[in-house]
Amino acid sequence: MDSHTFVYTTYIRTTPDELWKALTDPAFTRRYWGVAFESEWTPGAPMVWDEVGRRTADPEQVVLEAEPGRLLSYTWHTFTPAWAEAVRLDQDVYERLTQEPRSKVTFLIEPSGDNTVKLTVTHGDLDPDGLMKGMIGEGWPALISSLKSLLETGEELPEPPR
Repeated sequence: MDSHTFVYTTYIRTTPDELWKALTDPAFTRRYWGVAFESEWTPGAPMVWDEVGRRTADPEQVVLEAEPGRLLSYTWHTFTPAWAEAVRLDQDVYERLTQEPRSKVTFLIEPSGDNTVKLTVTHGDLDPDGLMKGMIGEGWPALISSLKSLLETGEELPEPPR
């Protein structure tokens, strides 16, 4: 992968269908991510992010690929003042993020043995020197660890401090 891409892989004791549900069902995503997604999960469908009571919608915020139990890809959310306030982001950090290109995330789900799934998260189209690349470099491992914990034990991890 090039410097415009972040990749994280883990193995989770679950099924491809359960992992798909955990990535797309608002009740699941709110538990380990703090975000509920509103989407039909079909290519081209809009995505609305509901995070800490703030809704983020944008015409460029869409599902790119969706193959249940196998592949999910979408454009990353739009940075809005309401989102920055909801997640307690400093104004200077928010302004820097708004100058970066829109990125995208892809979840590749692959069976890996008995009741185990290999999950590869690829976050691409990043500014190699941008702030977002550093933020997701810390964020994705914590988020996916919480997802893994939720699927394997029924309990998500506590949210790391921001």
